[in-house]
Amino acid sequence: MGMTIGEKILAVHAGKDKVSPGEFIEAKVDIALANDITAPLAIKEFEASGAKKVFDKEKVVLVPDHFVPNKDIKSAIQSKMLRDFAEKYNIRNYFEVGEMGVEHALLPEKGIVLPGYLVVGADSHTCTYGALGAFSTGMGSTDLAYAWVTGKAWFKVPETIKFVLTGKRNKWVYGKDLILYIIGKISVSGALYKVMEFTGSAIKDLSIFSRLTMSNMAIEAGGKAGIFHVDEVTKEYLKGRTDKKYQIFESDKDANYSEVIEIDVEDIQPQVAKPHLPENSVNVSDVGYVPIDQSVIGSCTNGWIEDMRIAAGILKGKKVHKKVRAIIIPATPEIYKQALKEGLIEIFMNAGAAVSTPTCGPCLGGHMGILAPGEKAISTTNRNFIGRMGHTESEVYLSNPAIAAASAIAGKIVSPEEV
Repeated sequence: MGMTIGEKILAVHAGKDKVSPGEFIEAKVDIALANDITAPLAIKEFEASGAKKVFDKEKVVLVPDHFVPNKDIKSAIQSKMLRDFAEKYNIRNYFEVGEMGVEHALLPEKGIVLPGYLVVGADSHTCTYGALGAFSTGMGSTDLAYAWVTGKAWFKVPETIKFVLTGKRNKWVYGKDLILYIIGKISVSGALYKVMEFTGSAIKDLSIFSRLTMSNMAIEAGGKAGIFHVDEVTKEYLKGRTDKKYQIFESDKDANYSEVIEIDVEDIQPQVAKPHLPENSVNVSDVGYVPIDQSVIGSCTNGWIEDMRIAAGILKGKKVHKKVRAIIIPATPEIYKQALKEGLIEIFMNAGAAVSTPTCGPCLGGHMGILAPGEKAISTTNRNFIGRMGHTESEVYLSNPAIAAASAIAGKIVSPEEV
């Protein structure tokens, strides 16, 4: 019996010829990541261990991105812990405000994560990097501290669900819609502790940004990782980003899957996930009348340059509804600069939207767009749990950037066709 991509990556990093689902292994990691929320606890555990140095100062990555620029004294103290730790242990991949981006957009952009890598991070959306053919997954801060000391982490080898996507996508359907549809189909626990492997003819014309979005939200189905096969789209994105060698893994034809789910993407319309779970996905045309107070376009899920272009294409020459706060957050400084170069920032501002420096900000109810009781938001972020973006009596609807931009103009949730 052959192995899947995920199993092959875990086997190589564990020094084994073969691994099987359910097996417990200890594997060497290529990248160990933390942010301003999760790193402080890892730093305390690291210091308590008595370790004198990190396992590899090139492979530890620190990105303060959740509460930065610092929103209050507590967040300033947390960020200072990262700054001091990075200086003390000469961490090469530490990114301060001005160079900092939303971590899961910044690492692919910088060529820090590559195909075949085993990546761990104290953030649930670390699974983003599976779009590049890596096995990447989130873990707790104490487990991350162990990785910082030893360069290793333990895993229970997960089973894999294979998603075969065929057909041609409809207009206004992107990776966000595909993954919301899938989560709606299998539920938020449908891939619990399993790898979600995405393949099929419909993937070929899917941009790397849509793939990153889909891998990012594998965790919203309970997935341990979300992995794509490396193809020409992947290789083109990686050009000029690294001079490091990397290994490409392919699933064997006789690999064992716990389930194979076939989906014709022609059946998928633009999606909106209604409160309070990502699995509550429906066609945008079936949402009904939902007036909104806020529209957020950004995050590690949809803050890519592609998303900025999509939103600008909708907003150009139009105005944000007078009752809506439209907040646009390019995910990295490079994306911000590219959007500026292309005139997208001017389009946003002319439309009456606010443009933020890169930050996770409102996604987790941090800052830059907290919701009051009774308020509703359309957002390109990845979670719409109760209280996720502010008050527990607020509501968050998830969508792609086109729907979020169109809804900002209309003052209610609408299809891009309606503005």
